Amino acid sequence: MSKRKEVIRSLKFLLFSISAGIIELAAFSLLNELTEWSYWPCYLIALVLSVLWNFTLNRRYTFQSAGNVPRAMALVFLFYCVFTPVSTVLGSYLADTLLWNEYLVTGLNMVSNFVLEYLFDRLVVFRTTLDTNSVAKR
Repeated sequence: MSKRKEVIRSLKFLLFSISAGIIELAAFSLLNELTEWSYWPCYLIALVLSVLWNFTLNRRYTFQSAGNVPRAMALVFLFYCVFTPVSTVLGSYLADTLLWNEYLVTGLNMVSNFVLEYLFDRLVVFRTTLDTNSVAKR
């Protein structure tokens, strides 16, 4: 795989992640400001919305995978089975117990999610199906 192609892949992932981040921040902000809920339900709902968006775009355009969608979704689900509880508990501890700013905590979670998910997607989820869909063949 060429270095240039990997840089472009990384930039695509960054751009789609920014769009997912906007969705996550908008959803989190609405829930945080318009409800009396604690940190964790606001964060969890916003995270799920952004993950669905990010997975769909990155599978098609970043990793250009024609691989089995349910398999890929299951692997991403497994990633989030670890990431979500850890980030939710840690985020809740930082925001609700240590009284850190909720938006700072959400931003830290988003940055760690970005790095870890890219590595997991690239090295595990789409490792054997990179550049196999119709977009890649153009």
